[in-house]
Amino acid sequence: MLTYAEKLTLTPWQMVEGDVAALRAAGFSDTDILDINQVTGYYAYVNRLADGLGVELEDFWEQ
Repeated sequence: MLTYAEKLTLTPWQMVEGDVAALRAAGFSDTDILDINQVTGYYAYVNRLADGLGVELEDFWEQ
């Protein structure tokens, strides 16, 4: 799962059907795979929005 999420985050243009097949072989259902995909994509999207707008972390994250 983490290999899939990392690849989707860093090199989404390199995703292939085999990446999904590997998740199925590891026991993930199609619903699980969709959830993994959507959560990964959501966090990439939100972080790019925040970075692009110069949003800074709250003070408690620096501790």
